[in-house]
Amino acid sequence: MARGEMLTVFSYDIGANRKRRKAAAILEEAASRVQKSVFETRMSRNRAEAVAQRVAALLDPGDSLRVYVLGADGETRSRVFGDTVPLEPEGDHWLF
Repeated sequence: MARGEMLTVFSYDIGANRKRRKAAAILEEAASRVQKSVFETRMSRNRAEAVAQRVAALLDPGDSLRVYVLGADGETRSRVFGDTVPLEPEGDHWLF
């Protein structure tokens, strides 16, 4: 993992279709979609804050954005089950 980067998970609940699509587009540029409204990536605190602020600017009353940051200990205890994208590996790219 690059110095200062941590596994970061973004999850949103946005009611308006247009704003939800815009939030998804912002997050797709920065992270891997693992469920319809859940994205994960490795990034620095500053980068995560910048991405979160861009999405948060779209929120209406009743909408929400959650950002979870996992340190090394939390990451080693995290698990993925079922037919889904695995936790983003260390390194620069995913190969499928």
